[in-house]
Amino acid sequence: MAAEGQAPPPTSAVLMSLSKHIAVRCAKVNREYMACKNKDGNPEACLQQGDAVTSCVIDLLKEVNAKCPEQLKAYYECMDYYSNKFTKCRKEQKDFEEACPVS
Repeated sequence: MAAEGQAPPPTSAVLMSLSKHIAVRCAKVNREYMACKNKDGNPEACLQQGDAVTSCVIDLLKEVNAKCPEQLKAYYECMDYYSNKFTKCRKEQKDFEEACPVS
């Protein structure tokens, strides 16, 4: 998937594996984006807020990959193999969350 030391591309399995982290770390920018979307039906009006969400997720992915790459990889590979079914990957999830706690 990703080269040694490089963050993996944000596939659905990677994003699902990071979902708890994203919910906590990117909550403020996500709320701002959703408020903008609810206020203005024109998608162009919320490009700045959408970019902030994307940047938050990419920065988080890079940070987590630098701290616990093996655990992240094991978790997202399990999620990919089992079509993003959390129940099939609880061991990998536990290992990942112990190495990189949600904060």
